Amino acid sequence: MSSPGVGFDVAEDSAALDLPGVVSAAAALELFHAAALVHDDIMDKSDTRRGRPAAHRRFETLHRESGWTNDATAFGGSAGLLLGDLLLGWSDELFDEGLRALADPAAAAAGRKEFNRMRAEVTVGQYLDIVEENAWRIHPESELLPRAHRVIVYKSAKYSVEAPLAIGAALGGGTSEQSAALREFGLPLGVAYQLRDDLLGVFGDPAVTGKPAGDDLREGKRTVLIALARPLLPGNARSLLDELLGDPELDAQQVEVLQNVLRESGAIDRVERIIAHNVGRAKTAIVDAPLSASSRTQLLQLADTVIRRTA
Repeated sequence: MSSPGVGFDVAEDSAALDLPGVVSAAAALELFHAAALVHDDIMDKSDTRRGRPAAHRRFETLHRESGWTNDATAFGGSAGLLLGDLLLGWSDELFDEGLRALADPAAAAAGRKEFNRMRAEVTVGQYLDIVEENAWRIHPESELLPRAHRVIVYKSAKYSVEAPLAIGAALGGGTSEQSAALREFGLPLGVAYQLRDDLLGVFGDPAVTGKPAGDDLREGKRTVLIALARPLLPGNARSLLDELLGDPELDAQQVEVLQNVLRESGAIDRVERIIAHNVGRAKTAIVDAPLSASSRTQLLQLADTVIRRTA
């Protein structure tokens, strides 16, 4: 997901003066997002990203085609990690460049604080994600859904929507009321966005999503969809789900079997209702928010894209 950007109108009187700094900060967020995706693909052992080979797979291919010694897969993973680290460093440098261009030192300090918070939260979220993939069996069934929701909040919702908006508010010299309204909008919208992404990761059209059908099933993602489906399934279907989920060698027929199991559970309808509920919460938070009319309109349009997105 591309970050929604931080250049919305919070303090209109300084917008022209601070525009170069805001543009640099927004570009820094894009680099940070790219770094997170490179690292995420390595951890998930993903082969593709947006219809092209994932970064670590491209390095792996480079190794094989060049006829180098040692293990191509290990080389790809190591080179991918370095690329992600490099992007993180560049994003920090570019963000500092943007902060130096701001007229208000207090706004720059507030923006840096929010950026640092975002970086810490998404790192924690990534860790929570891999923990759930490995430790879910030891937790009671009743804990799987809230734990899956916690992963969404920290791995995706905060850094993809809430944090960019909070950073934008800080850089624009926004008030505490404006920042609070944007957070109340951004967090549920980020949750809705990731829930839609989880559905696309299982049922999306590869020609549109740029990833193989059922990719999240092969990666063993313990999503809200899975947490909702398990209690609804009869014992044999639940056992089949647990047996096949996370098998990187799933073929097309096995993916289809798992897709049918999830459809028949009724969990998809529940996820759709949760998406609609969160989008509704986001819209309610922004309707009367202390922002300019143009900002509210653009944010409401952003909320609508979450419902309609197919990739």
